[in-house]
Amino acid sequence: MGIQIIGQIEKINGKDLSYDAFAERYLAKNQPVVISGLTDDWRAREDWVCKNGNPNLHFIATHFGKSKVQVADCDTREFTDQKRLEMSVSDFVEQWANDSIKESVLYLKDWHFVKEYPHYTAYQTPLMFSDDWLNIYLDNYHMHKDRDNFQKYDQISCSDYRFVYMGGKGSWTPLHADVFRSYSWSANVCGKKRWLFLPPPQSHLVYDRYMKNCVYNIFEEVNETKFPGFKKTTWLECIQEPGEVIFVPSGWHHQVYNLEDTISINHNWLNGYNLSWVWDLLWKDYKDTEESIEDVRDICEDFEAICQRNLAANTGMNLNDFFLFMSRFSLGNMVLLQSYSDKHKTLKSCSSAMAQNLLLNLSTIKKTMLMMIAAGGVTAKEVYLDLRETLENPQFLSLVRDMGRTYAMVHMEEEDQVLSSEELLQKLSCFADPKMHICSPKYLVELINHHNHFFSHLLA
Repeated sequence: MGIQIIGQIEKINGKDLSYDAFAERYLAKNQPVVISGLTDDWRAREDWVCKNGNPNLHFIATHFGKSKVQVADCDTREFTDQKRLEMSVSDFVEQWANDSIKESVLYLKDWHFVKEYPHYTAYQTPLMFSDDWLNIYLDNYHMHKDRDNFQKYDQISCSDYRFVYMGGKGSWTPLHADVFRSYSWSANVCGKKRWLFLPPPQSHLVYDRYMKNCVYNIFEEVNETKFPGFKKTTWLECIQEPGEVIFVPSGWHHQVYNLEDTISINHNWLNGYNLSWVWDLLWKDYKDTEESIEDVRDICEDFEAICQRNLAANTGMNLNDFFLFMSRFSLGNMVLLQSYSDKHKTLKSCSSAMAQNLLLNLSTIKKTMLMMIAAGGVTAKEVYLDLRETLENPQFLSLVRDMGRTYAMVHMEEEDQVLSSEELLQKLSCFADPKMHICSPKYLVELINHHNHFFSHLLA
């Protein structure tokens, strides 16, 4: 059964693209695009590429060979994904380079290169992808902590969503939509890729009748009894050239092939434009988790805790993690607005794009918390954030500085000095709960309402 390809992904020159134009045309509309001109000055495109355009495997093995990485065996399926092996980068490169020992097509995936080599700047995140709440947050906090054992997950594997991928011609990734239904961007350091995209309104067509199992490979014979809607799908295609960056929007299922020996850099990320996608998936996965263990509800001492633990293991975060993420990020936006207000004294005639962005972030988080309230997501006895402890925590202040630096860069404005903890407590106490706690989505919505009412003239 062949697939029906009805169009090509748009290609544009990134040197002619402003952040505002990118946000309006692609983020807000959730549309894919291939962008050139963003990687010309990357160190990786010098160090990791030979003069003939092929991967410089000798350089990679020499400088990074001791790293332990996950490698997919593209010829072997294991449940819903390709079988994964663990090996050193040196061993992977040796197998890649030596045709005589190749037993199957291998593909190095999800290498947390930035975290492992923080002093080697292989690339700079392009400006239009910099409003990245997920990785800014994970640079300062762990997403999940086991509340029973107080043991954090492995620091590298759960530390960020910035990856390096490396694979020979013929390596590939099965059909999927990205983690958290996040955005992603993928830059070819060298080599070519073929991408096949399915628009979100057709997503249900690649799942079985129960919306549990997804088609694995769109180029194999697909079982029409199991996937009756697949024959109705229509696809968009693109060939991604060396140096080009592709923007993958939320909820677009895609399958990817390396047409040549290829190295790519990939980030998953989220912000105010796709936060609703993240919440929708998280709530769906929570309900699926709850349903899957419903038969043990009556014999469990804490059924909800088991649901949350399983959700974190399967999805990457649970409802409590998400609430804390949104609470800290909301406070970060408020701190930056307070600091901006203090510096500029009056905001009555303010036209700051950065201030507008911060307020819109808060409004988006508020809408998501209202959805969480309607669903009954988090209650006060499960989790709370102490404002005083948070504002005095060096982790939080580092998060705020990273946020301020990012938004100043995105909007090409001067970065403001963050106020002291005591000054911030005094200002935020005007809006906060008397106990200085954020203990539920309802409390967070009230805090945002009070804060945004005070700064409402910014949006006038």
